[in-house]
Amino acid sequence: MINKCLLLALFLFSSYLKSTNAQYTHADTLRGKLSSLRSCYDIHYYHLTIDVNPKRQYIAGSNEIQFRALNTFDSLQLDLFANLNIDSIVGMNNQLKYRRDGNAVFVKMHCEIGSSYTMRIYYQGKPQRAINPPWDGGFVWEKDINSKDWVGVACQGTGASCWWPCKDHQSDEPDSMRVTVSHPAGLSCVSNGQKETERVIKDKIQVTWLITYPINNYNVTLNIADYVHFSDTILSGGKKLALDYYVLRYNEEKARLHFKQVPVILGCYERFFGPYPFIRDGYKLVETSYWGMEHQSCISYGNAYLQSHSTGFDYIILHETAHEWWGNQLTVTDNADMWLHEGFGTYAEVLYVECIIDAVAAGKYLKDMQWQIRNEHPVVGPYDINYEADDNDMYYKGAWILHTFRNIVQNDVLFLGWVKSLQKDFAFRDASTSAFIEYTNKYFGKDYTAFFKQYLYHAAIPILEYRFDHQSISARWITDIKGFSMPVDFIIDNKRIRVTVGNNYSEVYHGKYVKNKVMVDNDLVLFSTIQAK
Repeated sequence: MINKCLLLALFLFSSYLKSTNAQYTHADTLRGKLSSLRSCYDIHYYHLTIDVNPKRQYIAGSNEIQFRALNTFDSLQLDLFANLNIDSIVGMNNQLKYRRDGNAVFVKMHCEIGSSYTMRIYYQGKPQRAINPPWDGGFVWEKDINSKDWVGVACQGTGASCWWPCKDHQSDEPDSMRVTVSHPAGLSCVSNGQKETERVIKDKIQVTWLITYPINNYNVTLNIADYVHFSDTILSGGKKLALDYYVLRYNEEKARLHFKQVPVILGCYERFFGPYPFIRDGYKLVETSYWGMEHQSCISYGNAYLQSHSTGFDYIILHETAHEWWGNQLTVTDNADMWLHEGFGTYAEVLYVECIIDAVAAGKYLKDMQWQIRNEHPVVGPYDINYEADDNDMYYKGAWILHTFRNIVQNDVLFLGWVKSLQKDFAFRDASTSAFIEYTNKYFGKDYTAFFKQYLYHAAIPILEYRFDHQSISARWITDIKGFSMPVDFIIDNKRIRVTVGNNYSEVYHGKYVKNKVMVDNDLVLFSTIQAK
């Protein structure tokens, strides 16, 4: 199994190739922009029915789409990769006409505002194969050590339309969904939500999974393998939460031991973020041949049962479980704002270390990730083009930004209350960086716009420049955003002094001091310093 360091190296190399060839195309706009042909209707329900043929690496099926018209229109846009063939589109008891523009499908139909409609798309083909899952997405066709089929799907960034027809934009989540899968007998299929039905049809098994919560498209998945199932239950918010584990048959013994950390992880996260968001659909870990992915209520796990950290937890379980809150319950509208998923998801790891050990250990965990911050591109990317970040800053810089903000607030009751409140107030509704900033300002009753705009919309971090002048010390922030201010801790002759500094030089200390005993404490705050002569 590939280790974490090698996987990180592969990711960085893949990101480098993307960044050196970053050219946005018409296809990127069709995929990433919420155009009038997408905003004119609201999805309520999908029923994806799919037959998976591992031998041929082929899929065939249909997707029933129920939606309500928000405007009167005669055409709408759906999405399905061009390598998958559409057999027909049926709606209102008629075959509907359509045209394709690459991976976009424009369906001709007349809809009146407020009316509800149902259409069904029949399709088939060889879906895109994932080259380096989960980063380069698609279907994963593998074999276990007994040469039995081991199938999965991971498509974040690539888009769910690489394997099923949908409105492939994160702004519109269905209220609920069914996934019906037919697959070869002798194997099991696990998808999101609750198992609803299972039956044998000749030499195949057909199983239906019901998702009872809103779900973003890239979170929908399926897993087919020779799985064994075991389970547990815990209390979440006073309700029973089912914990279901699906692992390769020969890994059951070590999985039973390894997954004992799950209740501890969930307990800490509930303390910081509130009750588990998908209690009806349960919590599942499903063994996959790729590293991991935060598929809602059906987390993909492929870290070979390794304890990834000296504190005794598995990084993949920890990080992907955090996404049940940050990414699955709170979901951004546009990929440009994915730091809200990944920055909070990474900071959740820090909070977990704080939960099971203490703040000192959490600080060390945070410091250990600092070397991966590049400061080469803004954390927030361009909108309307299905942006895929080309470095790790939305993860690690995002986490450091949050901890820097925590140091500014200097009130953990208030800060952690804000974190939990974000989950409550942005649950299952559109989230964006601008809405996040507006909400934060209102929550704290103070304008932090300049702080977040500097850290999120500009690549460079603030530079603190300070100088000595006889018996005084002066300082200023060098930033892209004017009007930026932030408190900073000076340690002067072993005494800590906190002063708020702006873009213009101001005196931060007046009195006698020993110059070589003056320092700035930026141990857990993300900025750099220059000492002016």
